[in-house]
Amino acid sequence: MNFNADKYDNYSIVKISDEKVDSSIAPELKSEFMNLSQDGVKSIIIDMEDVKYVDSSGLSAFLVGNRSFTDNGAFVLYNVTDHVMKLISISQLDKVMTILPSKEEAVDYVFMTEIEKGQGAGE
Repeated sequence: MNFNADKYDNYSIVKISDEKVDSSIAPELKSEFMNLSQDGVKSIIIDMEDVKYVDSSGLSAFLVGNRSFTDNGAFVLYNVTDHVMKLISISQLDKVMTILPSKEEAVDYVFMTEIEKGQGAGE
């Protein structure tokens, strides 16, 4: 496995430790997104620090994750490298997905999304 998921109370962080998100990892990544969703995880934060390249199957995996989590929570990419960001921008997925520079901003975004969707603590 080229990634691992750490679960917290309100979200999970998936750290991708491979340089390429391509057809060799994308199906497993999609499956992990589906498993986390079925386990009741509402929001996912993806750490992209080590990723240097994403192909169409990798972008497709991110779209699956985005669709799976944005209705009830959030799907956020952070630590996206310049090259990967260019690929995401060329495919215009930066208009669909939330991409933030740091883990702290991603976590804050998840909490703000929960508040907006009425899922905050005490509700």
